[in-house]
Amino acid sequence: MKLELGVNREFCEPLLELKHVTKYYHGAAPALEDINFSVAEGEFISVIGPSGAGKSTLLRCINRMIEATSGEISFDGVLISKLKKRDLRKLRTRIGMIFQHYNLVDKLSVIENVLHGRLGYKSTLAGVMGRYSPEEKQQAMRIIDLLGLHDQVYKRCDQLSGGQKQRVGIARALIQDPKLILCDEPIASLDPNSAKIIMDHLRDVSAQMGITVIVNLHQVSAALKYSDRIIGVNQGKIVFDGSPSALTAEKIAEIYGSESNDLMVELGERYAI
Repeated sequence: MKLELGVNREFCEPLLELKHVTKYYHGAAPALEDINFSVAEGEFISVIGPSGAGKSTLLRCINRMIEATSGEISFDGVLISKLKKRDLRKLRTRIGMIFQHYNLVDKLSVIENVLHGRLGYKSTLAGVMGRYSPEEKQQAMRIIDLLGLHDQVYKRCDQLSGGQKQRVGIARALIQDPKLILCDEPIASLDPNSAKIIMDHLRDVSAQMGITVIVNLHQVSAALKYSDRIIGVNQGKIVFDGSPSALTAEKIAEIYGSESNDLMVELGERYAI
């Protein structure tokens, strides 16, 4: 795994590409409708929109936790929708996932949870037996140190704060040696200080390690502060795709509808409220 700092980000060939992706559940209206965008290596992208807009469905379609109804998703030159189970498992080792509610094993220690990020590289037996190499254990310790969790390394995860648990989630994703990390509302359950720490770490992952990050956010202010690019989603459709500087009050109104007035009050000076 590469954890060196100072990686140059060069946006060239797309790492991820979505073409005409649509997802229907059981209702008449699609959860996603004709989604098209590409992502370059090293980009930090925030996906914003109201609850129920399709943000979580979008992330889960990218790694096939949810199957898209139609369309194509390519990652690192591979058409994901065509992969069989074994090949999909292998590809997922290069796509880390960070969840709002952590998805940790509470009764296990920090380092044990972090090492679970290597399970995609193991046989079923090795995974069940918890067989990790000395190099993997050393790498886990380095990542834990990097995220400021050295003092918690042998603590059970149910003894940690929410912000600490989310840092364990980031460490678990990093030990996969990913090219892409998907984050589904990673700061929604955190206090402002913990949220800042998590967003700072995610930004460092992208800017200093060259890992592509796509993060779903309710907090427009965080999207404006941390992102290279913002994608706005409403009712399953992309209604904005551009730089933070291009996210005008009119575009916020298009993304959030009736919620936009309160948002712009929160954002304050930028939107002259």
